[in-house]
Amino acid sequence: MSGRPEVLFPIFASLETLPGVGEKTAKLFQNLDIETPRDLLFTLPASGVDRRMRPTVQGLPLPMTATVEVAVERHHPPRAKGRPYRVDVSDDATAFQLVFFHAREDWLKKQLPIGVRRVVSGRIEMFDGIAQMVHPDHILLPEEKGELPAFEPVYPLTQGITLKVMTKAAAAAVARAPDLAEWADPALVAREAWPPWHEALVRAHAPEGTADLAPTAPARTRLAYDELFAHQLTLALVRKTRRKRMGHPSVATGRLQARVLKALPFRPTAAQERAVREISDDMASDKRMNRLLQGDVGSGKTLVALMALLVAVEAGGQGVMMAPTEILARQHLQGLKPLADSAGVVIEILTGRDKGVERRAKLEALARGDIQILVGTHAVFQDDVTFHDLRLAIIDEQHRFGVAQRMALGAKGEKADVLVMTATPIPRSLSLAQYGDMDISILNEKPPGRTPVSTALVSAARLDEVVAHLKDAVAEGKQAYWVCPLVDESEVSDLTAAEERFKRLRAALGEGIVGLVHGQLPVTEKDRAMAAFVAGETKVLVATTVIEVGVDVPNASIMVIERAESFGLAQLHQLRGRVGRGAEKSTCLLMYQPPLTESGRRRLEILRETEDGFRIAEEDLAMRGAGDVLGTAQSGLPRFRIADLERQTALQAMARDDARKLIADDPDLATDRGQAARVLLWLMKQDQAIRMISVG
Repeated sequence: MSGRPEVLFPIFASLETLPGVGEKTAKLFQNLDIETPRDLLFTLPASGVDRRMRPTVQGLPLPMTATVEVAVERHHPPRAKGRPYRVDVSDDATAFQLVFFHAREDWLKKQLPIGVRRVVSGRIEMFDGIAQMVHPDHILLPEEKGELPAFEPVYPLTQGITLKVMTKAAAAAVARAPDLAEWADPALVAREAWPPWHEALVRAHAPEGTADLAPTAPARTRLAYDELFAHQLTLALVRKTRRKRMGHPSVATGRLQARVLKALPFRPTAAQERAVREISDDMASDKRMNRLLQGDVGSGKTLVALMALLVAVEAGGQGVMMAPTEILARQHLQGLKPLADSAGVVIEILTGRDKGVERRAKLEALARGDIQILVGTHAVFQDDVTFHDLRLAIIDEQHRFGVAQRMALGAKGEKADVLVMTATPIPRSLSLAQYGDMDISILNEKPPGRTPVSTALVSAARLDEVVAHLKDAVAEGKQAYWVCPLVDESEVSDLTAAEERFKRLRAALGEGIVGLVHGQLPVTEKDRAMAAFVAGETKVLVATTVIEVGVDVPNASIMVIERAESFGLAQLHQLRGRVGRGAEKSTCLLMYQPPLTESGRRRLEILRETEDGFRIAEEDLAMRGAGDVLGTAQSGLPRFRIADLERQTALQAMARDDARKLIADDPDLATDRGQAARVLLWLMKQDQAIRMISVG
């Protein structure tokens, strides 16, 4: 399957091949993420306007949009600059006015010559006792009235693209759409009474009323299903390819694990024991493990990860653990090293900082098998990094890595098992979308020794009180985080908010006590500021959200989050999880700017009520939507144009079952339906899946 099927060429052509789209317009379309006619097909109308012909505007419940045929009677050019131009018209029963601002008289006289009939459509309102239509949306000759649909679809627009341009381009794209063979299960299509793909497209772009705009309309449900099905097909193929590649059974002896358990000051929780058992069983089998370890903030994932790495070492191999940033990689090393030492296991770190002789020495030791566990950043991906016998790859904070990177790391060890860890509790609908190819272990208990965090809401007006309390706490040797909001999208303001706060706190608390970390700092300075805080040299760390993932400072017992109402729930939960890591009683202050919106208040109250990350995640999803929950830009979440992840969980589960069944029945997609599914993958730009079929 070498390239895109020819039948799809017309809809993957450039936008400029569509009528009314020149180079400039094509550029503007990119603001809507539209680059080809195919993208237009999947950009459905967001609403619609009733444009049915009416005999008269008399008796209509104004204001409303109406379409009537009128006779043009008189023109009233404006008497003074800035006044409107008025045209008197009459329909079958009454007279009214068309009103234009800044219009050219010659143009209006050409459009609306006195004594002729025209069809006008637009919003009519009463003004000073006279019905007026200001700037009609459409002015047509009576014989053209058939061109106006009874229900006009309204598309999402961007600056510079009018509805007219958009409608024309979308219609042209739909006219080009090929008729494609059915890829969905015929029994399912019959049961749900869905139209075929092509018909669904035509219907979705030509709604006959508001019911056709609802996500539950058959044409729209069908198109949403196609998106979900293509994505689940990709995940099913990833899963099949992985399963097909035999794993390397890694059977634990329990010798090293026993040493670590003996060195621990407490017993693992039942959830930790269960997760370790599930992972060990997977590693002992001859299938490659592909498991997600989902743990709420502070549920003890590090211990589970170490136990898994020890299985690899006990079986005579090596393990690697990869973190998204250097700070986190070093932190994993700090957490794992004392325990690895107690088991007599050699652990080492590799990051982008390792250069020259030192790096070469590490790489040689790794290739010889002298390093048993390697911790690192994505530097462990590089081509010159080779393992003696890699059995297990652990990836921390999954949603910073896409499926493709997951596979690249797995490829380092021909048969390496893969374990992905995430501290973001993910609701079921999202885990289906993002991790449909994986088995899941969940840690839902907190280990002993962690104190609950008391959470309070404080109005921003009480800032001085908060600073005074902080001063006392610092004097007692406590440490605190002070998180500043990303004021808006621009990095500049995020910077100024954090810098301003840093200056004010430094003035209040004294020199050398306050540190600052934000997204614009060079990595070395960020690391230096973090290290000073970890070491307790600085007592208060002012930060933007860069600290939310994984930073561990047991002595930090206070978290102040400014403008808390501007953060998402899951993010607030992650931030709060940075405190309460030691025995010290911890506090989280959510500072808000009154007045709070209804949803802002609800978010903050949920946090005050519960520390259960899974409950928080479900609430967050209900309130914000999928793209925001995982932060679409950096999440591995597919971006669907039609499907709605939160509201269509059932449709998604259907798509997953259908995809897995198709791959089980027709692993090479060779049957007629399989061939149709290949076309769907090209249509939905699932290039990764396509590569897998061609290789598979």
